[in-house]
Amino acid sequence: MIALTDVESAARRITGHVRDTPLVEVTGELPGARAWLKLEFLQHTGSFKARGAFNRLLGAAEDGGLPEAGVVAASGGNAGLAVAHAAARLGASAEVFVPLTAPAVKVARLRELGARVMQVGERYLDAYRAATERAELGGALFCHAYDQPEVVAGQGTLGLELLRQSADEVDTVLVAVGGGGLIAGIAAATEGRARVVGVEPRTSAAMHAALEAGRPVDVPVSGVAADSLGATSLGGIAHAVLGRTGAESVLVDDEAIVEARRELWRRHRLVVEHGTAAAFAALRTGAYRPAPDERVAVVLCGANTDPADLG
Repeated sequence: MIALTDVESAARRITGHVRDTPLVEVTGELPGARAWLKLEFLQHTGSFKARGAFNRLLGAAEDGGLPEAGVVAASGGNAGLAVAHAAARLGASAEVFVPLTAPAVKVARLRELGARVMQVGERYLDAYRAATERAELGGALFCHAYDQPEVVAGQGTLGLELLRQSADEVDTVLVAVGGGGLIAGIAAATEGRARVVGVEPRTSAAMHAALEAGRPVDVPVSGVAADSLGATSLGGIAHAVLGRTGAESVLVDDEAIVEARRELWRRHRLVVEHGTAAAFAALRTGAYRPAPDERVAVVLCGANTDPADLG
């Protein structure tokens, strides 16, 4: 279980290794009296994942050092990029397993960061199984994309940062959900201070299904955001934290995600992934309707995408 103290500890550990990303007010441009966009896609490697990766690797270094075999990760792309970046900064080798469906732009960037890239299977689960086997056989440190305590606590530092930047004026945080590491971390960081709402594509709704079933369950995965929100089940840590904090879930269609991504470019000149645009789509479509005078922050969590279709 992750609590505020774990997130605060992570914030101290990763200071100097990650960026404070801007919080931009867009009141009047979105439903609700006040609204902000948290530009986390400006984080190292283009997503929030650097926070959790650094906390995982730095924590391991404190506990006795990183293994000579380096680190291994499984990823749809963003988590692998973060692990490769953190490993390079800390002088360790990295091997990243990705599904064959991983976007070419992410695979190319992984190699630029010095990671050895292994493409396995059609789904994240296939890459995950191959990565865990490699870590067990070779003695490397395994870095989970979303379901390790250090990773979740690291992602939660975004929530602490958001509250500080808004002077605790945010009532609700909207965040896209894949395996649940980011929303769980934010929920732990903001517990008792802000409500957290997860946004998922209807075609990849692991959090929604887990809340309905009362436990993580396998879900089918497809759609435009499957590369970043394509976890087949919610992480166990996320399920525990979200149940404790009462986080909510809303769903959006692929068409709404595509249009939200285009709108972020047209109106704000922001280039984000389809998965990231899901959170913005929830406000645009009314999937989430703020109450009068509600103060809402939308987390824009990743931008490792090909912008060619935004012209």
